[in-house]
Amino acid sequence: MFKKQPRQISKRRSLITRENPRSPISEQFRTIRTNIQYAAVDQTMQVIMTTSSGPAEGKTTINANLAETIGQQGEKVLLVDADMRKPAVHYMFYLANHTGLSNVVTKQRDFSEVVQSTSNESLDVLTCGPIPPNPSELLGSQAMKHFIEGARTHYDYIIIDTPPVLAVTDAQIVAGVSDGVILIVDSGHTEKEEARKATDLLGQSNAKMLGAVLNRQAHKKSNYMYYYGG
Repeated sequence: MFKKQPRQISKRRSLITRENPRSPISEQFRTIRTNIQYAAVDQTMQVIMTTSSGPAEGKTTINANLAETIGQQGEKVLLVDADMRKPAVHYMFYLANHTGLSNVVTKQRDFSEVVQSTSNESLDVLTCGPIPPNPSELLGSQAMKHFIEGARTHYDYIIIDTPPVLAVTDAQIVAGVSDGVILIVDSGHTEKEEARKATDLLGQSNAKMLGAVLNRQAHKKSNYMYYYGG
């Protein structure tokens, strides 16, 4: 019987959309960006939350590259690390994580004091900050809702990174203040039943599902590669 092997988690992650914007992978992120914009034709699609069914399925890497890609188009973007269990967004951008979201929602610090800029002038990052003892309560608080509403007035898009939905309730809570949700699926690793259960749980929180992103899909050379030299 097939037994899924635990994936090795590395803190080294690639911001490929910045390092190699002409690569086929970067083009796929531009496709995701376009699909989000299409989804926003008849409805507000400003706050996008992403999650996965389990850990180490690549959601933080995808979030960072998606935010970078949207920023490259000139849209003002805020990437928020709401994974108060195992925050990792700061690793993607080599940022400090001494202060962040947890300080904002507990009203210890003002948002303007802890938000950090990146080399992409359209992209700001709010790291997690100190890991609190009660992440679910903080994410479901009125202070979190007020923070999101305030961020809406300053940014075109807000991308929120959350913990895996099958592990804790945090993602379901954040889905309630988001306009759309993207589920990250790790090709060859995420089991169908896990993905289905994650979708069901998000549906129970009335999340607006935008779709799924298939991560780590095996590369196949195509005519596109021939013409565009990826």
